[in-house]
Amino acid sequence: MRIGELAERAGVSTRSLRYYEAQGLLRARRAANGYRDYGNEDLRIVREIRSLLDLGFGLEEIRPFVECLRDGHETGDRCADSIAVYRHKIAELDACIAHLSEVRQRVSGQLQRAIEVRTTDPRCEFSPCVSE
Repeated sequence: MRIGELAERAGVSTRSLRYYEAQGLLRARRAANGYRDYGNEDLRIVREIRSLLDLGFGLEEIRPFVECLRDGHETGDRCADSIAVYRHKIAELDACIAHLSEVRQRVSGQLQRAIEVRTTDPRCEFSPCVSE
């Protein structure tokens, strides 16, 4: 299939496909007329790339999944390198969640202090007080 058909079937732009090719994630064969030629394996690869991008993976993190597909596996997460990327991503997410929980707790504390000050401030009677 040509690049336009692959783009349509995968739900991406031709520009994205060219970018994936430039990054070495997608390998186009060239027809005699010089047009890019793709097969169903390429469609699987692009769908894998899009799926992982949607989960927040970067292109370098996606590379092992693509290689796993190229090695003939049914899915890109059947190889040890892919599992290692999953583990690393989970560790990153856990760190982000911990940080966000800490920030939320701090903001919540500041809000509570602001409400307490506002409700005890005599100037509050001239303007609406913040409600919880």
